[in-house]
Amino acid sequence: MDIPASAVKEVRIQTNAGMLDCRKALEQCNGDIKGAVEALRQKGFAMAEKRASRAVGEGVVAAYMHHNNKVGALVELNCETDFVARNEDFRRLAYDIAMHIVASRPLYMCKEDMPADCEFTAEEVCLLAQPYVKDPSKTIADLVTETIAKTGENIKIGKFARVEVGG
Repeated sequence: MDIPASAVKEVRIQTNAGMLDCRKALEQCNGDIKGAVEALRQKGFAMAEKRASRAVGEGVVAAYMHHNNKVGALVELNCETDFVARNEDFRRLAYDIAMHIVASRPLYMCKEDMPADCEFTAEEVCLLAQPYVKDPSKTIADLVTETIAKTGENIKIGKFARVEVGG
């Protein structure tokens, strides 16, 4: 099947996958862009699962301060190598997660951290389960998984803190 370059470009824009991977996904999905994007996302999830047991000894601490200077957040984002820790996509992920923490006020990292008698849902108070403020169709866990697929390394959120004046 002859895949137009414009279709490869569109899939690449949506997934940040390599051109060859985009072309293969389009061929598998008979030129369907949405199908190819979903296939590449599933491939990214599978890659993330394989890498989940790898040690994460490098990383960054990112800060976000809201424009009013009354609320801010810190997040520790870990990866396997200092090469990825210096990568712009990785640093952007850390900053975006810190910004999300300010906006969404998570209390726990994941559902397993929630107390049994918690009156909130995981989507309300667990960072990894929350819909991302910039794109509610994705969760924070999805963002991390996408970056794992881009970088080829395991990535984990270490700790996070949200601080508010008077709060």
